[in-house]
Amino acid sequence: MRHHRLLISGAICAVLAVAQTPAPPSSLLNAKDTTDLALRAVQLMESTGVAIEGLLPATDVLRRNTASSVESLRRNARNVVVTHQLLNQVKAFLAVSDTFPRPASLPQTATEQMAELRAAADRLQLHFEALLAATVATQAAQNADPNNLKRYAEPNSKLLPAGKSPRVVFLGDSITDLWRLNEYFPNRDFVNRGISGQTTTQMLGRFQQDVVRLQPRGVLILAGINDIARGISVGNIEDNLTMIGDLAKAHGIKPLFASVLPVSDYHKDENPAYDVVSARPPANIRQLNDWLKQYCQREGFSYVDFYTAVADTNGMLPADQADDGLHPNAKGYRLMAPVALQAIDRTITASPVAPEVPSKRRFGLGK
Repeated sequence: MRHHRLLISGAICAVLAVAQTPAPPSSLLNAKDTTDLALRAVQLMESTGVAIEGLLPATDVLRRNTASSVESLRRNARNVVVTHQLLNQVKAFLAVSDTFPRPASLPQTATEQMAELRAAADRLQLHFEALLAATVATQAAQNADPNNLKRYAEPNSKLLPAGKSPRVVFLGDSITDLWRLNEYFPNRDFVNRGISGQTTTQMLGRFQQDVVRLQPRGVLILAGINDIARGISVGNIEDNLTMIGDLAKAHGIKPLFASVLPVSDYHKDENPAYDVVSARPPANIRQLNDWLKQYCQREGFSYVDFYTAVADTNGMLPADQADDGLHPNAKGYRLMAPVALQAIDRTITASPVAPEVPSKRRFGLGK
């Protein structure tokens, strides 16, 4: 991701160097028009290369690289880096072609095709500038709300006060986000506040809005797998979860910390993207879970052991419980539900936690 951002930054500089005025929004092509134009550019590069003696062999590698860029755009037509790469490849071909003398007998068709290729390059330039502007605007909007507080702002405002049934907020990432709590826990005041892709830092940033203000009796936190996937140290994850626990205690909310689920690569033959183990080392998951269990014992919190409930003999998420090796399917959630319910009932029926001022604690950058 860092490399990707650097490439985009370089692309921004390129646009500033060549563009005198911003491209109008209408310059942005849709996915089909983008790939059609890119494919046509490759065809024109080959046809004009044949017409001009020596141009075809001189641009062989360049044309193959351009064709590769087109294939990448077929998969993701909104890829700013690949679009910029394609644009430069077409421009490079035109620059090379200008160094070759035109034969006196150059067919009119070839002249027209060369003009069409230059027009295609101009159109790609406008599209790239519009695409970059749209991407920067999207990133700016996301950066303005890094914790995605807007996701539940309206649902929170419409949430009725807690009734007789104790309210529990489920705070987490996609595994929580995808969990249909009303189906697995009917007639319970369980509020889902999971957001796909979030890390413990982001959950900490929205804890006040998405947990405290809802006035629950308890909060079940299932977090950490995205941190691990992004290379965040286990020590940093521990610090964030500790601060979440302190916040819950300070507001009289009973925290329940769930173990991170195992992952697996059992479905990688169906789709290489389902090999999620390499980015989420099982050893890191076990290390975090060991700490979580000890932390809960030390603080008197509930430890919700989803890991033991679902892991197979290899310490992996079974193939029949997750279709992608990461997110539980219906069978996986059915195994998790009673574990959560037992922990919630045991925790919430105990005496309430009195609000307290968290002790002064210094959190390091890692352990």
